[in-house]
Amino acid sequence: MFKITEVKSWAKRWGYSIIKEKDDSINGASYYWCKNDDINATGVALSVSKVATAIYNHMTENRWVDHQKQYGEIEDEPSEIS
Repeated sequence: MFKITEVKSWAKRWGYSIIKEKDDSINGASYYWCKNDDINATGVALSVSKVATAIYNHMTENRWVDHQKQYGEIEDEPSEIS
């Protein structure tokens, strides 16, 4: 299981920011992420692992999405907005 503080630290090293917002969703929080130098690279996820996956997929230009789907690591719908 990922801790949000660890994922935030990892994301920061790669130039990303994550904001956790508590809400009424099933998970109790949403995680908004963005690439610090690209306002068009943003997304939202409902768990810490999904925000880490979304950022990783953005960094690698979605190179590993098919592999992740094959092994059930992600759903068919990406959590990335843009």
